[in-house]
Amino acid sequence: MRFAIKVTKWMGGLMVALLVALSMGVFVPRPLASPAEASVGDGTQILLLANPIHTDIALPVDDEVRAAFADLAPSGLPVDMPGVEYLIIGWGGRSFYIETPTWGDIRPLPVLKALTIDRSVLHVSVAGPIDPAHPTVRPLAVTQEGRGRMIAAIRASFVRDGGSPVAIPGTAYGFDDAFFEAKGAFNAFLGCNTWTAAMLRAGGVRTGWWTPLPQLLDLSIDLHHDA
Repeated sequence: MRFAIKVTKWMGGLMVALLVALSMGVFVPRPLASPAEASVGDGTQILLLANPIHTDIALPVDDEVRAAFADLAPSGLPVDMPGVEYLIIGWGGRSFYIETPTWGDIRPLPVLKALTIDRSVLHVSVAGPIDPAHPTVRPLAVTQEGRGRMIAAIRASFVRDGGSPVAIPGTAYGFDDAFFEAKGAFNAFLGCNTWTAAMLRAGGVRTGWWTPLPQLLDLSIDLHHDA
């Protein structure tokens, strides 16, 4: 009985600590690398895409984006395919990301790795028009300079061999995407959404200190980003 009471108290204390950490992570803003870029709005726009557990960044494809990510084309990613308007990039745990293309593909081992620690990958895909008014899409205004820094930060996330990103053969969901080796280890506390937040901050979008869920990242942008 005493052991059960101690375990209950320990679990209660852990939950309180987690709630405090989440609250501080959302409500306390994280400083930008370039404070002068905190106020944006010169007409340049990127998109934040979200599902219940994951976020991606969608970059409008123009000459700058094509040039910056031209080294992804040898992997078979059709960056220059007619009709491509967005390059969509996300970071995540290798096992869960690669082995779970749909909710119906969820299996215990990838979930376990996602909740503990796993190697990381970058998933890059191309898309045509995206409706900015869709509930899963959030447009964000950034400066040209800010977008350039965001692109540089995303490029720096790729593992490279001889200067080229390292593609992972046989892992694509379809013809319009590819997986690449990424820097950093994935875990439940520092996962896909904290990576997305870091890329957004590189572009001048202020977020909270710790936003492990899409909903928390979205709320922190509401609170701290001066658009």
